[in-house]
Amino acid sequence: MADLVELDSLEILVIVDNELDPISPSPNAAVQQSGGLKDIGMGGPQLDPQTRGGAISELRMDNICCSAHGLSLLITGLKSNNSGEPERHTVLFDTGPEEHIFELNATRLKARLGEIETIQLSHWHRDHSGGMPRVLAMANAMKPAGSPAITVDLNPDRPDYRGMVTPMGPVSMEADPTFAEIEAAGGKVEKHSEVHTVAGKFFAVSGEIPRTTSYDVGLKRGLRMMREAGVWEEDTLIRDERFLMCKLKDKGIVMFTGCSHAGVVNASRHAVTLGNGVPLYAVMGGFHLADGEPQTITSTVADLQALEPKLLLTGHCTGWRAKFAIQQAMPGKLVPSFVGSRFTL
Repeated sequence: MADLVELDSLEILVIVDNELDPISPSPNAAVQQSGGLKDIGMGGPQLDPQTRGGAISELRMDNICCSAHGLSLLITGLKSNNSGEPERHTVLFDTGPEEHIFELNATRLKARLGEIETIQLSHWHRDHSGGMPRVLAMANAMKPAGSPAITVDLNPDRPDYRGMVTPMGPVSMEADPTFAEIEAAGGKVEKHSEVHTVAGKFFAVSGEIPRTTSYDVGLKRGLRMMREAGVWEEDTLIRDERFLMCKLKDKGIVMFTGCSHAGVVNASRHAVTLGNGVPLYAVMGGFHLADGEPQTITSTVADLQALEPKLLLTGHCTGWRAKFAIQQAMPGKLVPSFVGSRFTL
């Protein structure tokens, strides 16, 4: 990935994630974080100082985001061009589980959806794809007339349904939006299964993630079904999952992962490989250790530590046990990804 642009800085807005905490400060001084209660209050309705003893604004509960099982990150890379002017490119990484929660949070956050050039779907699971139609409608409504269509970057290997094994029989998830539905909503579908760059080469999208660890076994009890076959098949590996990455000047690789079904260590190692050996600076997203075996968590944390990342912005399916283990092994490197947070790297 020699053509991947080196960025000056990165802005990340967490629109959807599993947890909400607008009170705790960032545990790492290297991360600029906003979106807490003070920021929400300062951005609330302005008050006449004479009406409430000098209060300048009102902290409203309906300005606070809601958590949901899923992920959606609005990511903007910044780079000074040859004229010294800042160039910006924005990617939306995943769209959350449903249209309502995306719209509610994006509206409360005053997210600049009109800047989205590319939506990259990490993998075909409803908690990452469900908000897609509403995202496109909202983003297109914010764009100037005549703007290019938003590219929706997708893996062509889309099962009609995904599900899970239970003692009583298969349980089906809701279907992901179809290619036709995404196009009807205003997206320009592009199908990729190999590594490539997007958004002015500010970001790269992986192909299938190589599995080199012995302890990452994929999604337990995972299933998929195609309507034509009409039968459920084992689908523990979720081979369609891909990550998003970029390169920060004087820092290193930042890798965004939806669920890490191939293993967050495998994804991190592959990001370093694609970055031609540039060191790993940060990993953000779901590490899928919430239901991991204790030894899997221990091995994952040890192998992550060996990569020497400076930041681990854990969210979605990471789980409290894994977060605790990371904090114990690498004090100060854990930065929980809470919905409504704004990070600058």
